[in-house]
Amino acid sequence: MASMKPGIAKSTMSSNPAERRRSERIRLTVPMFVRGTDAFGEDFLDLTRTLDISARGAYLASSRMMKTNELVSLTIPAPPPASSTPVPATVGPIQARVRRMHRRGDLHLVGVEFVSPLD
Repeated sequence: MASMKPGIAKSTMSSNPAERRRSERIRLTVPMFVRGTDAFGEDFLDLTRTLDISARGAYLASSRMMKTNELVSLTIPAPPPASSTPVPATVGPIQARVRRMHRRGDLHLVGVEFVSPLD
């Protein structure tokens, strides 16, 4: 009989490395500008939103169909500064690669991996 470390349930362990996350996902809706080339070869700049985000990627809800492996540029708009402190008007751009995409109704759910993980 195989022994297991105390406190680790077998059901929480995955034998498939592809199923293990390298960083924790946070369910967070963040508005985000996405710039790239869509599945039809057209350049675009769209306002979309995240469904979840991690240090290594994000899951986006977009009206635009994109191609897998395509590079996109993500920019998070920031609110106007409340005082005279020098706060940037946007955060980014963050370079990301489209890793997966599927359609749900009128939306395209797009999984992107950041080229460089966020700090």
